[in-house]
Amino acid sequence: MAAYNLRPIGHVESPLTDRAAAPRQPDEGAPDAWLVFEDRYAPALDGLTPGTDVLLLTWLDRADRDTLRVRPRGDTDRPLTGVFATRAPDRPNPIGLHTVRILAIAGTRVHVRNLEALDSTPILDVKPLLTPDR
Repeated sequence: MAAYNLRPIGHVESPLTDRAAAPRQPDEGAPDAWLVFEDRYAPALDGLTPGTDVLLLTWLDRADRDTLRVRPRGDTDRPLTGVFATRAPDRPNPIGLHTVRILAIAGTRVHVRNLEALDSTPILDVKPLLTPDR
């Protein structure tokens, strides 16, 4: 099977530094954070506006890529489940998928609401969240 190279386009600035203490989902107390893009990607931010919801793809760089089954949410009362049936961060390709709302944009820095990613998490891509009226 072919290998693919991904290049981060920036990183997350967040008060979250401890994976064990971080919320598992955005509605579980995830803080606002900054997406900091490399300067060369500034033109790619054109068209993003405050109030817009976007899909943020990150590389969960502290994940265990050998994990194939987990107990959902770490609950030992739940049965082992394949990671593809969960949102567990530990998985063969630890790509994080986050829906965030843009609060502000300052140059190559984008302030977003409710991001559960850890500080320094690499950013892979940003895409508009498509709704039926778009």
